[in-house]
Amino acid sequence: MKRIGILGGSSDQSTAEYYRRLNLAVNERLGGWNTAELLVSSMNFALSERWVRTADWDVAAEYLAGRARALEGAGADLLICVSNTLHRVADRFTAGLKIPFLHIADPTAEAIKAAGFSRVGLLGTKPVMSTDFMKRRYLERFGITAVAPAAADQDVVDRIIFDELCRGRFLPESKARYLAICDALATDGCEAIILGCTEIPLLIAQADRPALPMLDTVALHVAATVERALA
Repeated sequence: MKRIGILGGSSDQSTAEYYRRLNLAVNERLGGWNTAELLVSSMNFALSERWVRTADWDVAAEYLAGRARALEGAGADLLICVSNTLHRVADRFTAGLKIPFLHIADPTAEAIKAAGFSRVGLLGTKPVMSTDFMKRRYLERFGITAVAPAAADQDVVDRIIFDELCRGRFLPESKARYLAICDALATDGCEAIILGCTEIPLLIAQADRPALPMLDTVALHVAATVERALA
């Protein structure tokens, strides 16, 4: 079994979910008392929140590069990052590493292609929705058009992520608002919805909209990571 290095802490909620799901997935594959070999580097979430709010991506890249090198030095055989948003600087914080990095968008894109979809809605933090770094990866590498909600809805989605989900607060009114935004994206021609922030699957799930495919980036990332760790 390869040892998985995890850049975590953005947020602690999603990091805990990754830890739980990675161990569960390995146990489902291997049975018995088997769990995953993991190294977790968990940052102070206040750092990530500040980088995102101030668009201080240079500082983010430098900090995460140091954490990534530390994980490699500690014996990680592959690397993942639990935040869609921080993948904005993935090329920079993985530069020079000898271990492979599994980008969070790629397993999701492969699932979209396998389902035959080409136009999907994209929920996430404001940088994920309002800029093109994630949309460009989906389009240029996989031919998938990712559509963000209207600007006002982006503000709502982002506020709920930071003020509620990252603090472990899951409110029914926020869930209803998210689902209404998903419905609007479907009306706009989106065939599925990418839950492109790793806290969002803690609030909404496929069962909430059975007829509208929900692409859980955490579940897909975990499955691909475990597949590689056990290859």
